[in-house]
Amino acid sequence: MNIAVANSAERRVARGETTIRMPIHASRITHHAPRSTEQGIALVIVMISIFVLAMLAGGFAYSMKVETKLASNGNSEEELQWLGRSGVEYARWVLANSMADPTKPYDSLDQPWATGSGFLGPTNAPIGEVQNPFTLGSGNVKWKISDLERKWNINTMLQPGGQDLLQNAFMNMGLDAGDMTPLVNSILNWMDKGNRIQGAKSEDYERMNPPYSAKNGPIDDISELLMIRGITPEMYWGTSAGDHPPGVFTPREKRSHMPTDMPSFPVGLVDIYTPISSGKININTASAAVLQLIPGMTPMAAEGIASTRSGEDDGSGLTGPYRNVGDVRRVPEVTMEMARAIQQFGDVRSRTFKVDVEATVGGYTRYFTAILGRNNPRDVQILSFYWSDPEQQKH
Repeated sequence: MNIAVANSAERRVARGETTIRMPIHASRITHHAPRSTEQGIALVIVMISIFVLAMLAGGFAYSMKVETKLASNGNSEEELQWLGRSGVEYARWVLANSMADPTKPYDSLDQPWATGSGFLGPTNAPIGEVQNPFTLGSGNVKWKISDLERKWNINTMLQPGGQDLLQNAFMNMGLDAGDMTPLVNSILNWMDKGNRIQGAKSEDYERMNPPYSAKNGPIDDISELLMIRGITPEMYWGTSAGDHPPGVFTPREKRSHMPTDMPSFPVGLVDIYTPISSGKININTASAAVLQLIPGMTPMAAEGIASTRSGEDDGSGLTGPYRNVGDVRRVPEVTMEMARAIQQFGDVRSRTFKVDVEATVGGYTRYFTAILGRNNPRDVQILSFYWSDPEQQKH
């Protein structure tokens, strides 16, 4: 065999052919294949380890960033709370000086407490200029004052004439008379221990999932209406119902108790009712939808009252905000009967105010809300003060 191979090689050389022979050993093949596989596996393991370590390092860095931010915010909490209280105290000062102005014996939407700018009183002294926002220390404070007499007090339903106002509200929403009675009775049963036949009672709520009981007391927050059977989010929010999810405690079963062809509501109950106020509405700040609830008031008369109060006050009572309730007679659409009803339900002063404060320190913001009761320029009391959020401050 070797002689034949040698002769074959010699013949190839003689013909000028060059052959490079690479000896291949089977033993080497079986030795190198596993080594290449092991190297690939080791590379994958190294890459996975690097990836995991990078993820752990990133997570640790993010966690430390969050912890640092929380620690920084925690150090700012006390300062933010004092800034919030400072905003409330500033609002008290604004409201007190607004009432002390003898040239304006009324509260209107063109005054500094409502606009957040301008001068307080008949003086032009720098101290009388309203600042919004204002800087205090290392923080910034924004404030907004809204009078609650621009809406009806829902808790006056238990007083004479209160139910008529609510029925007028439902009527303006387009509800049928047969649907109004159960709704009114359900709200009344929620506020007292009544057992009215056409209306949800406490046992009706106890059968729901999750179960709860009727309030059997005055309404403290207007959102309680969403817990009453028959009051839908559309009725509560009006045209903005799509922007608000149902309340946390709003049972789904409530929708089954309403007609399937519910109309769209131009205004919601949240726009015309409040749980706290003096009981009368301020005709200088109330909307036409609120004014229209006065017994005997027509839509044209309500719109006339709301539009005629705009403009500058020349002191005659014929232009600008109403200086007294009797000034509504200057509106052509207001009849004598309407004027008498306005005397009963209306006023030109507001006594209860909601103050929304936005306090900011180092990029961190907190929101506060306070309810103020103003009896006279020297007596503006803080009825409540609490943390809030921007969505709650809208109403």
